[in-house]
Amino acid sequence: MRRSWVAVLILAVLLGGAVAFYRLALPGLSSARGEPPALEVRLARWALAASVPAADQARRNPLGDDPAEIAAGADLFRRKCESCHGFDGSGRTEIAAGEYPRPPALDAATASLTDGEVFYHIANGIRNTGMPAWSLPERQIWQIVSFIRHLPRIAGPTTGLPAGPRDAHFTGSAACQRCHAEIYARWETSRMANVVRDPRRHPDAIIPDLAKSDPLVDFTRDDIALVYGSRWKQRYFKKIGDDYYVLGAQWDVTHRLWRRYFVPNDADWWAPLYPPDNMQRPTGSLCDGCHSVNYDIRTKTVTEWNVGCEKCHGPGSAHVAAPVRGTVINPARLGYVQANDVCIQCHSQGRPPANPIEGHFFDWPVGFQVGLNLADFWGLEDRTPGKTSFTHFADGTAHKNRMQGNDFVQSLMYTRGVTCFSCHDPHGSKNRASLREPPETICLTCHGPNTANGPRAATIEAHTHHAATSPGSACVNCHMPAIEQTIADVNVHAHTFRFITPAETRSLGVPNPCTLCHRDKTPDWAMAVMRTWADRSPWRMEP
Repeated sequence: MRRSWVAVLILAVLLGGAVAFYRLALPGLSSARGEPPALEVRLARWALAASVPAADQARRNPLGDDPAEIAAGADLFRRKCESCHGFDGSGRTEIAAGEYPRPPALDAATASLTDGEVFYHIANGIRNTGMPAWSLPERQIWQIVSFIRHLPRIAGPTTGLPAGPRDAHFTGSAACQRCHAEIYARWETSRMANVVRDPRRHPDAIIPDLAKSDPLVDFTRDDIALVYGSRWKQRYFKKIGDDYYVLGAQWDVTHRLWRRYFVPNDADWWAPLYPPDNMQRPTGSLCDGCHSVNYDIRTKTVTEWNVGCEKCHGPGSAHVAAPVRGTVINPARLGYVQANDVCIQCHSQGRPPANPIEGHFFDWPVGFQVGLNLADFWGLEDRTPGKTSFTHFADGTAHKNRMQGNDFVQSLMYTRGVTCFSCHDPHGSKNRASLREPPETICLTCHGPNTANGPRAATIEAHTHHAATSPGSACVNCHMPAIEQTIADVNVHAHTFRFITPAETRSLGVPNPCTLCHRDKTPDWAMAVMRTWADRSPWRMEP
């Protein structure tokens, strides 16, 4: 009899538990809107890691870091993965927000996984999540793995300024080499590390043959203390006392000829404030702060010439003594404003708000170092809509070199959190302009036909109305036209990423990419052609 009562009691408890579960826990249990409990997350991650067979864990990506394979992986990722994981792998998409569990940020989620584990999860899916098993050829899965290892770099979500070690001092880039040998080796050969060179230490630094006479050249090799530039132009600094001064002839690298160097009063804001004589315009106040690390305006000394490690990471002594994350600033972990300011401090035209400083007018942000607020030390040149100035076209696009920052802060890219180093590798790369990928593919790591980031067309050709292999289908030719002068007729690319319409050429005099390519045609011709393109809004093409 006693056993019967125990059985009845147990049955009653179970029935009561079932009723309670049905009434209290079951309603809403199917909803995907909540966040998984922490215990569930830990258990799921443990089970996921343990579920991959050892042989699969040990596999390595046979494709390596081949840019072509990464680009192919990017295209597959856009078509198969982007709707949930986002173009940058962040998981910040509309679909992802409604999944349970949420797709993780891939850069963090895959950092501790082997190539084989990433491959296994793509090929086999993950049960009870939104991750399907993909029946793709093995090479294509490896291509996706390659792309995941090279996800687009977007600024972090932080908004405040980094704390950084306040008592650190500058050490020079050589102190970084021991721990960061591979990065140092790339940087050492980059243009960042070789903008300014001493011809006594580097006899090959001087490009032209000074033995050949030219009426513009009234100096000799012995007069040259420093050489500036090698890509577009090369200028020559003479040292007088503690200061350097730019000599009166510069070398046009593209055309291989000498040109006069002198800044007239209408070519820059500071020119009328200095005597019209190169030998009375010191580079210390006009140039050297950006071409060096830790230029001291009082002693006129530097920690090192060129854009060294500490130009972007701040003083490094604390990190050398204790090489951990908290002792140095990493721009990749800053918010997008501060991250971009690392580059804008030099790649922009502006002036310090406190000018003059100790009796001199400076053309660089005196006192700024990474970790401080650039706006306290630097103001970008004003632009007036409808007016062409010595820095800007009437639409606000820059028309001088070294104004990438002035352009970029106007762009949608900047607004969306893209950074300069999303596209450029400041440590150097084998690609032009230190791009992370070749110019032909760099844009396609984030953009693609009918993706969230555009273009809104089935194919690139349908978007551009040009053949796939023609210059008219190259993203940079339309969205980054070369209209910003560096020397004579040699121009560099705009960085607003905005398509300048032929109508704006007619109304504002701004060069447009259509007639830059079709030089025998007029803006009216280009406007007439674009009116036949049904996918172009007339309200935007001819406002």
